[in-house]
Amino acid sequence: MSHQPSTISHFSETAISLRNVSKQYFLQSQKTFKELVPSLFGGGKAGEFIWALKDINLEIKKGETVGIIGRNGSGKSTLLKLIAGVTKPTEGKLTVNGKVSPLIELGAGFHPELSGRENIYLNASILGISKKEVDKKYKEIVDFSELEGFINTPVKHYSSGMYMRLAFSVAVNVEPDILLVDEILAVGDIKFQEKCMARMETFKKQGVTIIYISHSMQNVQDFCQKAVLLNQGTIISHGKPTEVIKTYEKLLDI
Repeated sequence: MSHQPSTISHFSETAISLRNVSKQYFLQSQKTFKELVPSLFGGGKAGEFIWALKDINLEIKKGETVGIIGRNGSGKSTLLKLIAGVTKPTEGKLTVNGKVSPLIELGAGFHPELSGRENIYLNASILGISKKEVDKKYKEIVDFSELEGFINTPVKHYSSGMYMRLAFSVAVNVEPDILLVDEILAVGDIKFQEKCMARMETFKKQGVTIIYISHSMQNVQDFCQKAVLLNQGTIISHGKPTEVIKTYEKLLDI
């Protein structure tokens, strides 16, 4: 069952609050059922629990643009999934105030057999957007995606770049209070990436809260007001992007 983060007061200046939040996963050692059975009945080890995030304390104000950085496996995507309500914390308290539009996994929520048009409505419904609202925004979504010629084609025939165009176009045309972006802007052509960044700049000026995962330190420095550095599931630096990036570079021994 998906978890919807609890909502705090509408008048609060806090968009997202995490208090001692931790997330644990079970990593199964065996890949197949045939491999699992001997472990279960023979006293072997079926897998192990790992902490993807541990004791995260973070407060993000409304209208802030925050970059999340760190090495692969540091917990960045897990943090966004918690905020999006895709999964829930194992421990701690998470509160979110506002309508969240997540761009977390490329094409997540898309059905491969359905057309681009049908997936626009499907994806929007997952985000809690009514059919009436999508009807009003439909042309803008298609125009932004630049996929008019393919909109009636099943998305299983789309390239990864086309997936990204459609997913981003839906997410940015539903007028979110909070936009979550996980590195997907690295997919697709440069022209469309610039178009996406321009739309995010517009959101930034409009006071939308943006959480942005990127491996581009230049993008984080240029676009974000604050940055958070994750390492092995914990926050080790939080503040001005230039300072946080310096800490990250030391960590990487650059």
